[in-house]
This record gives sequence, structure tokens and C-alpha cells, in this order.
Amino acid sequence: MRLDNFLLRTFRNVPKSKVYRIIRSGEVRVNRGRAKPATRLAEGDEIRLPPVRQKEKPGPGRPPDGLIDKARKALMLERDDMLVFNKPDGLAVHAGSRLRFGLIEILRVARPGEYVELVHRLDRQTSGCLLVARSRAALDALRAGLNDAIATKRYLALVDGHWKEGAIEIDAPLSRDVERSGERMVTVDPSGGRVSVSRFEPIAFYADATLMSVEIKTGRTHQIRVHAAHCGHPVAADDKYGSNRRAAIWQERGLGRMFLHAAHIDMPYGNDTLQLDAPLANDLQQILDRLDRQE
Repeated sequence: MRLDNFLLRTFRNVPKSKVYRIIRSGEVRVNRGRAKPATRLAEGDEIRLPPVRQKEKPGPGRPPDGLIDKARKALMLERDDMLVFNKPDGLAVHAGSRLRFGLIEILRVARPGEYVELVHRLDRQTSGCLLVARSRAALDALRAGLNDAIATKRYLALVDGHWKEGAIEIDAPLSRDVERSGERMVTVDPSGGRVSVSRFEPIAFYADATLMSVEIKTGRTHQIRVHAAHCGHPVAADDKYGSNRRAAIWQERGLGRMFLHAAHIDMPYGNDTLQLDAPLANDLQQILDRLDRQE
């Protein structure tokens, strides 16, 4: 873990600017020496932390009824051990620095006293299949199933341009340590990135786009988006890894977010197999219906 990320977790109620200030001033020492925010920590490192006063943050309060209703309508399956959602676009899975409520916070209010924990995550703009465990044992079993080598996690992605490579596997290691204009970016890094494997297969062609089935063998941050852009076909309306001009064109067509949907999960779960399908979100289906399909 990077030093700055470690400190941000340690000093949860301290402003980010102050955390970086105490690093720059040398008040934080790693193995008795000064360190930079990007310094990588290793097991056994000795970290000296200065005394820092932390103010307790008030709780986020109650989510608006509209958000609670949105989460309730997204529920596809309820069992004693799990909840399965077809997460809509715009609903984050957890609260962030600029967001008071995500799905997990909403559930903890809507289901007081129940155990609810995210099994995995989806980007805020990504719709589709999301698992929530209802016990610690289910959480461990579901995560083990998702990480099993035989698990299948398949997405639908509309990408820019006419895909000519057919079905291919992209094996391109990814790194999260690149910053551009103050924003953390994920990049292909053959020398120092983490193993990242995606299989892309075209399933429908349009005048200036291709609908892809994407199976991910690993679950890295922004993996599909970066691999698609690496192939020269960024996800439609992705203004972070694709072209701002193309994103604007898609917005004019009515696509207000990137076209990425977690459609299918097939994985071992205990002595059984869990198979889940999340229907394509209405806003994405409407875009496909407007496009000129080609053979």
C-alpha cells in the first residue's frame, strides 16, 4: 500500500490536505527516514506517526426516501444468505468523499440490525449484477466463489468503432499509480502492473460502434475500460479513458454515462453453483434500439 493511502485510512477524520502536509514536513517517518506520499509500504516497515487531533464526523443521517426506494426496486433476489441487485446507474455501492450515501449505507438504514456487506464493487456509472452478503460466512464463501478460477463474470460493453479483431484475450498488466491533472488513472504497465486479463468478443455491429461481451479473469479497477481503450476502442461515453469529443457525441445521442453493464455471474458457491443474470438497463437498451445495426 502507498504511504498516503495508509495514512488516509489511519487518520479517517483528518482533512486530506493536512495528511499530505505532515508527509511533506517530515513528521511521518518510515524506517526512521523521510518518505514521499507514493512510498510503498512493506510488511515489517516501522512507521512513526505524529500526534494528530481528529474530530469525530457526524453520521451521514438518513438517506432520502427516493434513494431507499431506488435500492428496493433494484433488488432482484433475496435469500437468507444474500441479496442480489441489478444496480442502476448513478447509485454508488458505498459512500465517498463527495457522496453521503451508497447502497451499503442505504441497506444499513433500511434493514436495521441486519448484517449486510458488499461482496464486490461496481463503478457508480456501471449498472448490473451486485452481490451483498447477509452473514460473515456467506461473505467469505461468496468472495471465494468470485475469486475461483472457474468463476465467470461477464459484462456488456458498447465500444467506439468497428471491432475487427474478433474474439481476443487481452493480457495487459495494470497500474494505478499514474496521476494526470490531479486525478488517479489506471494505465497499462507491462513492467510493474498487476496481472489483468479480459476476453473481448463482438456480438453486434453498428455504424460506428460494436457491442461486446467481455469476460474478466481478474477484477482490477477500471479493467474493462482501460483494456478497451488499449485496443483502440474505448467504452462508449467514457470521458476518462476515451475521447471527450466522442463522449460528447454519445451524450447528444442520449447516452448520459458510459455503456458498461455487469450482465452475468456464474460461480461455485459452497457445494452448489450460483448463476445470476441482470437484464440490460433501460437507458442502455434504448441506445441500442436507436443505432443502425449492421451485419
